[in-house]
Amino acid sequence: MESFGENIWTMDGDDVRMFRLLPFSTRMTVIRLESGGIWLHSPVLPTPKRQRAIDALGPVEHLVAPNKIHSLGIQPWKALYPSARVWASPEFSTRHPDITIDTTLADGMETPWNGAISHCVIDGHAVLDEVEFLHKPSKTLIITDFIQKHHVAGEPWIWRGIKQLAGILGKDGGVPLDIKLSIQDKAAMQKSVDTILGWDFENLIIAHGHCVRGGAKEAVSRAFDWITEAQ
Repeated sequence: MESFGENIWTMDGDDVRMFRLLPFSTRMTVIRLESGGIWLHSPVLPTPKRQRAIDALGPVEHLVAPNKIHSLGIQPWKALYPSARVWASPEFSTRHPDITIDTTLADGMETPWNGAISHCVIDGHAVLDEVEFLHKPSKTLIITDFIQKHHVAGEPWIWRGIKQLAGILGKDGGVPLDIKLSIQDKAAMQKSVDTILGWDFENLIIAHGHCVRGGAKEAVSRAFDWITEAQ
């Protein structure tokens, strides 16, 4: 587990395979709230070692599924912490009717963490129903799949080539090509992006690849330049 500021950490999980082929690294974000409770974003699969690390921080109170794809660790962590509340993206239950959630996230809704964490549902995409978060005390933006910067080291040449073509390889990666090609309403998405860029952040945590410490506002703005250009 790696500290990303006061009361915020990242924890890498096991690699997964998209479409059972393309290798993806995984990462969850861990935040300790003012109450002392723990907020887990996009939980990776628990192991005894990972559970001990989390338990050392405080009781797990919230499990967050930020989009309908990131379901992997929700049920396993819920089994370990039955009282934890499950929060999910708008379309999560449609894709995962077998996973019980407590609350569907929506813009403007009250949450127990409103004082420390803001959220915004990305609108206008035909497939991906992602919710982005801002940890205000550490000025850290948390994005799941809309920005990816996959590590080059250890990647077989064929996967490096595919990720390069998709625009998601290395520190210069950004919004994946398939996401760019699946926009349903560019104006709606631009509005969501404007909301995010209006937040006060300096750092960026992503689920897949290189995170950014300092200067993240410029990096995120650059990653979403294509939306404005496509208007």
